[in-house]
Amino acid sequence: MSQPNINPSKSSHADMLFAEAEAQYDIIIVGSGPAGLSAAAHAKALGASHLLLEAESHTADTIYKYQKRKHVMAEPGIIPLRSDLKFAEGLRETVLQNWDDGITGLGVNIEYGKRVNFLQRDEASRTFTIKCEDGSEYTSRTVVLGIGLQGNLRKLGVPGEHAQSVQYTLSDPDEFKGETIIVIGAGDAGIENALALMGQNTVYILNRQTEFAQCKEGNRNLITKAEKSGSINVRYSANTVRIDEADRSTNKDLPPYIFVFNDKDGEAAVPCHRVIARLGATAPRKQVESFGIKFPNDNPASVPVLSERYESNVPGLFIVGALGGYPLIKQAMNQGYEVVETILGREIEPVDEPLLKNKIRPWRPLSTVSEALDFILHGVPLFQAMSKLQLREFMLDSTILTPRKGSVVFKKLDYTNTFFSIVEGDVEVEIEDKDGKKKRIKLPTGSFFGEMGLISGRRRTATVFAGERCVLLETPRNTMLRLIAAVDDVRRQIDESFLRNAIYNYIGPMLSREAVDALVNSGVEKRKYQANQVLFSEGDDADGLYLVRSGSLTVSKVIDNQEKILSYVSAGNYVGEMALVNNSKRTATVKAAVYTEVLVLKADAFKQQLALNPAWRQAIESVMAERTRANVMATEKTGQESDLIRFMLKQGLGEASDVLIINESMCIQCNNCETACAETHKGTSRLKREAGPSFANFHLPVACRHCENPSCMKDCPPDAITRSKEGEVFISDACIGCGNCERNCPYGVIQMAVQKPPKMGANMLWLLFGLGAAPGERQPDYDPNAAKKAVKCDLCSGQSGGPACVRACPTGAAIRTSPEKIFKPISMGFDE
Repeated sequence: MSQPNINPSKSSHADMLFAEAEAQYDIIIVGSGPAGLSAAAHAKALGASHLLLEAESHTADTIYKYQKRKHVMAEPGIIPLRSDLKFAEGLRETVLQNWDDGITGLGVNIEYGKRVNFLQRDEASRTFTIKCEDGSEYTSRTVVLGIGLQGNLRKLGVPGEHAQSVQYTLSDPDEFKGETIIVIGAGDAGIENALALMGQNTVYILNRQTEFAQCKEGNRNLITKAEKSGSINVRYSANTVRIDEADRSTNKDLPPYIFVFNDKDGEAAVPCHRVIARLGATAPRKQVESFGIKFPNDNPASVPVLSERYESNVPGLFIVGALGGYPLIKQAMNQGYEVVETILGREIEPVDEPLLKNKIRPWRPLSTVSEALDFILHGVPLFQAMSKLQLREFMLDSTILTPRKGSVVFKKLDYTNTFFSIVEGDVEVEIEDKDGKKKRIKLPTGSFFGEMGLISGRRRTATVFAGERCVLLETPRNTMLRLIAAVDDVRRQIDESFLRNAIYNYIGPMLSREAVDALVNSGVEKRKYQANQVLFSEGDDADGLYLVRSGSLTVSKVIDNQEKILSYVSAGNYVGEMALVNNSKRTATVKAAVYTEVLVLKADAFKQQLALNPAWRQAIESVMAERTRANVMATEKTGQESDLIRFMLKQGLGEASDVLIINESMCIQCNNCETACAETHKGTSRLKREAGPSFANFHLPVACRHCENPSCMKDCPPDAITRSKEGEVFISDACIGCGNCERNCPYGVIQMAVQKPPKMGANMLWLLFGLGAAPGERQPDYDPNAAKKAVKCDLCSGQSGGPACVRACPTGAAIRTSPEKIFKPISMGFDE
């Protein structure tokens, strides 16, 4: 067989792979996902003898199994696409059609129904033998694995898991009507399937946990709303026992199956027509290892050891796509293109190389990207579980900083929540002891900081100064959260650091390192709670000290047969010490005000350290005395005051940093606030005055609360939503109009809108405030078909005088304030 067209001056790698190799093909690609399709298309374009083997009867099985009409993103936006196939964000159907048209037009050599079960390299001939389950056999000089993860779907593992109506994917929800359907899985796929099915079916969704924690914020809000409305039956702490065939001998109208499960109330059975289990997938590790490919460790989440050119430890065997740690479609397609260039000896710079070169230039102008990445991998222990390819993707979102010595990295009480890794030099963290005296603690090279704000979303807990020859890697919150979710070792290190710092900052700044170690190593439990879920009740035994990791709590007590809220507890504080110190029962009930995570320090470990550290016990008892006095005062509140607090917390003020409140006894309904907002923001008002709930004379219009842990920021592909150090959450021009933030916001304060010209406005508004068009001016036209983008309140950032809505109110009825001021009278008593 003739050699492919190789540039002799750049073909040393190809020469090594192809020398003396006699085989049917130059390149065999296994798997027609985005990476495999792109590789096959480029091989064809370059004239290389190739074959694409696909186990299914269609291409791109993972995307093929997406729910119909699902919107597919094309991220990261800063990276150009390298492929002979088209790809842009759009509907699943459009993406698949473009790829099928592309490979047909190019004449890609593809065979379907070819599930590979044997792959081996012969060292003597330097060729690969590939065998498929149908008995077919092929030889190739090189192999590209693009098999992804979806071929290894997790199964139920119970009797009945292979029943005819048990399925592990869902393509078209509209296919099913009038059925009772069990959805298993509380991740995004399971929730989206359940929501899509509920309109025409009776739907149960099983969640093994006590809350929906492993999903996007928007999906959590939607499933919670559906549960409250009765549209979906949710079973928590539930596990599948078996799936039986129903006895339909006397009634053919009965559903064909009996689904048996255990939940918190014991075993239960539901007659059903169908079970949809969305349990995720795992890498086909055993199969991949049978090909001779090595993994760095035994962690199931680890990816194979690969070179920067995607080559495994087996010469000539390359891995691209999700199996190599690149789940994003555009990145996978670029890999497919680049791996073919590499195989054919056409040395090509990775598509992200110019971007990464620019990032490292201020730090190491003479180093290559590869050298700089090696330095970071070896110098920062947090990243040592990552592959070099994963680090490249991580670096695209991060920024390298070289601050001068003594400059402020961030200040205490700032709202910024990026994460910092110390690549070189050191930083100094300034903290205060109980007497208000400041001292600085040095963090050396390889350390990290900023995890407190990363996890809780709250203000910075200390001021950090740059040290000598300081080089920092600053990473956006979303990027860091994705890394935590993907790499277990990173999550473990950050959780441990958060716990140590939380104990030191919030519970016992006078404790020694040994005492903190004893508390950390005692087996701290992380618990998660939905809004209004009870952490513990009045009269319960004391099981530990509860440190609020994120979210907020209310402490209440039944007085005169009426539940009264005694206190509000924000992230970074703790509850539960009184019963532990006094060896008594809980004296109040603690509930989550919003979705909340807590760390529970075991009772025995807490009591042991109290006994060993008298100064700490004295400090705890001093706080207890202060809280007891506040709680006594709180019990004297009227029922209406307590109800007002409950109302505000129910509306989410527990996670707000700045909220718009209208005193209806002063409001004259002139609507100046809404009009002024529109005039200030190119014709689209960011608030709806008449909408929103009220209690007594207090009205909460639909307007952004600038949450301390904003849900809108959690799934923004271009990271267009950011927060300033003062706390404003705003949307930048990078918005691509995907609508994720609108769906994720639990308060409905984000809208997708076309930028409009200013409205006319009332004459008085124009005369007094200069807002709107002058009287008699014609309203300019605009294009209603223009692309919509997300808009929300930005607190009129950058404008003098503060928010226009407040400035335009003629009676002073509209104010913007913080929950800290609202809840200040009850902020001292937080304990049980």
